[in-house]
Amino acid sequence: MSNASGQLVTVFGGSGFVGRHVVRALARRGYRIRVAVRRPDLAYFLQPLGGVGQIHAVQANLRHAQSVEHAMAGSHAVINLVGILSETGKQRFSKIQAEGAAVVARAARDLGIEHFVHMSAIGADLESASAYARSKAEGERAVKAAFKNAIILRPSIVFGPEDGFFNRFAELASILPVLPLIGGGTTLFQPVFVGDVAEVVARAVDGTLKSGTTYELGGAETHSFEDLLRFIMTTTNHHPMLVPLPFKLARLQAGLLEFAKYASFGLLPEEFLMTRDQVTLLEHDNVVSEKAQIEGRTLQGLGIAPESIEAIVPTYLWRFLKGGQFASGRYA
Repeated sequence: MSNASGQLVTVFGGSGFVGRHVVRALARRGYRIRVAVRRPDLAYFLQPLGGVGQIHAVQANLRHAQSVEHAMAGSHAVINLVGILSETGKQRFSKIQAEGAAVVARAARDLGIEHFVHMSAIGADLESASAYARSKAEGERAVKAAFKNAIILRPSIVFGPEDGFFNRFAELASILPVLPLIGGGTTLFQPVFVGDVAEVVARAVDGTLKSGTTYELGGAETHSFEDLLRFIMTTTNHHPMLVPLPFKLARLQAGLLEFAKYASFGLLPEEFLMTRDQVTLLEHDNVVSEKAQIEGRTLQGLGIAPESIEAIVPTYLWRFLKGGQFASGRYA
């Protein structure tokens, strides 16, 4: 347990999916939390996660270094959770996940911040064909150059009540007669519970993790893409046909969807959008490396027993059942 004693922690991207769980974990430890976001008025929902005055939002934009410095001034620790899964408008991978990470890390160093935690992703690779994976690796490199004691976290796909994976495919399974098995559905994932990720972030702020270390966070088990889709279908009782789609055809389809989004002025629902860069990511497994396991840079190495998808995911996918919470035989 932490001896937070009201120390201030600034969380960039604290209003996002992972961010809200990190804020909750920090609040339970007694930290004061400053949530740095572009639109503070959209982060008020976080305040009930802590006591009166414990959590407050401030304006900051990673493209404006001065606003970043003001947001973290006086902090004991800084956490950078800002990231995007696809590019839209001015939100580019290089600007957000590489240059933005550098801005935050340099400001933390210059202000003498004690702890800096940066969220990356398994698969970050400077040589990757994926712009997303390259930008994540560039962000890691910039963080290490600016703040040598930074702790970097690389999760696999993160699941939880507001996630963008299980909820997305559950919705697609409920409305489409067919789902594509991109690359045959053989890509491996190690889904990790958002609560477990938040616990690791909080421990990093506590100072109990090894400084200057990169941790890889994967869940209890490894599953193929096809396995995950079938699990979603069984859980929601929707059973569209699964059709194998080679990567080459998947990229073509993704290109058409990207054009459709552009031609519709962004009106194409996000659930239907798959980018070519995301298809490229699916060509490689997204699991904890053997080296990280041997060196104990994992949840298990930190003494955390990962939650399984079977224990958590059905508790929020019930809303996709035809009878909702009143469906017979649904998970309690």
